Amino acid sequence: MPVVAAEKAHQNLLDGVEHFDKTQMKHTTTEEKNPLPPKEAIEAEKEKNKFLNGIENFDPAKLKHTETCEKNPLPTKDIIEQEKTA
Repeated sequence: MPVVAAEKAHQNLLDGVEHFDKTQMKHTTTEEKNPLPPKEAIEAEKEKNKFLNGIENFDPAKLKHTETCEKNPLPTKDIIEQEKTA
């Protein structure tokens, strides 16, 4: 019995579509709600992606070795004691 009811409902839908009166429809105008971003935003995103690619693909083997020279060393315990007594 459920097969007959489903087939009848399907037939009713087909009849509704075939005999639909298009003259009852109203004319509408469509409006684009999601426009493309402006050219400046696209360029900014390209720059950001280029910058991130530079960071992600960085090769540390290209770095040069450098010597660090501490210009303001922390005082030792002896120097601190001398300053306290002075």
